[in-house]
Amino acid sequence: MPTTILNPIRLEVLKRMTDVLKEITVANGYVTDLNEQVYRGRGVYGDETPLPALSILEAPIPLDQLPSAKDNQNLAGQWELVVQGWVKDDRMNPTDPAHVLLADVKKRLALERKKVDWDEPEDGIFGLGRSVTALYIGAGVVRPPEEISAKAYFWLTITLDIAEDMAEPYET
Repeated sequence: MPTTILNPIRLEVLKRMTDVLKEITVANGYVTDLNEQVYRGRGVYGDETPLPALSILEAPIPLDQLPSAKDNQNLAGQWELVVQGWVKDDRMNPTDPAHVLLADVKKRLALERKKVDWDEPEDGIFGLGRSVTALYIGAGVVRPPEEISAKAYFWLTITLDIAEDMAEPYET
């Protein structure tokens, strides 16, 4: 019998967020067609990467969290992520496609944010019930091609309120 590998809750959040963002397609009512180009933990892109593309990263400096009491195995607090997007350039207005992709990402995440339903705990944000209790979407920043990237790009901060059981860190 095959063994089921459970993910730590934070990895499960990242995987489910990846799947949610892969839904950004023209067929689903978006302007951009991502064609499955959504990654986790990938900060560098080269010419071999089809565009447009997204990557979900943890913020480089974590938000402050209050430690749990010594007799409490639960941890609740905010977790900041960064969604980065790269697009094909428009020669006349290089950042226009990045603004469009940024708007599509915000639209899809805003739909996910509406899923908080305390009466149906198996639902919720990313389908994780009460493990993710809130999703905050930042304004986003769009940048033209420059020294950092040969393509126009954006980054968008996402902050999640999460609850974790440190003694049982795997999703159930």
